[in-house]
Amino acid sequence: MKQKVVIALGLLVALVGGIYLSLSLKPSGMPEHASLYPQAREVPDFTLLDQQGQRFGKERLTGHWTLAFTGYTFCPDICPTTLAELKRIYPQLKAISPDIQVLFLSVDPNRDTPERLNEYVNFFEPEFIAASAEHAELFPFVRSLGMMYAIAGSTDTPDYLVDHSASVTVINPKAQVVGRFKPVLAPGAMAVVNPDHILQDMPLVIETYR
Repeated sequence: MKQKVVIALGLLVALVGGIYLSLSLKPSGMPEHASLYPQAREVPDFTLLDQQGQRFGKERLTGHWTLAFTGYTFCPDICPTTLAELKRIYPQLKAISPDIQVLFLSVDPNRDTPERLNEYVNFFEPEFIAASAEHAELFPFVRSLGMMYAIAGSTDTPDYLVDHSASVTVINPKAQVVGRFKPVLAPGAMAVVNPDHILQDMPLVIETYR
C-alpha cells in the first residue's frame, strides 16, 4: 500500500512538473522578441501630413504592415540609428512581405516641416514615410500606438530636445496595433531596437495575425 502511495505521488509530481514546464516555455512558432498584445487595438481616426504635404490618415495604414516609430530630425542618436538600421534590412523586410511600410512619426512639428522631413527620410530611404501634425492631433495618435513623447525644454531655444519612445510599433493591414519591438537595453550601448529581431519575428507576427 505504501509503495502504491509513493508511486502515485511520484506520478503527480511529474504531471505537475510537466504542466509547469509547458506553461513556462514559449510555444514554438511564437515571436521571440516582439511583444504582442493579447488583443489587436483599433487605431482611431487621425489626420497627419506626410513629407509630400499630402494627407496621411487611417486609410494609408489599411492594406499594409506598418512599422511605426517616433522621433524628430534634430535627434542626435536614436532616430538616425533606427532609420539607418531599418534601411539596412528594408530589402529583406520587403521580401518577407511586399506590403510592409516604414512610418517615421515626427513629434517635433515646430521644426519638422514637410520639406525638412522629405529631405531627411530621402537620405535614408525614399520609400520610407515621414509624417507629423500639430500636437493636438499628434499626441492622441501616438498614445494610441502605445508610445509617448515630451518636449524637454523650451521651444524658444533652437536646440531643444524631445524625449520619445525608441520602440517600433507594429500595425496590421486592418489598421490595428498588434504589438511592438522594444529597444535593447545594454550597459554602454544605445537603447535602440535590434533590426535582426524584427527580421526574425516579422514572419511569425504576420502569420499570427493573418
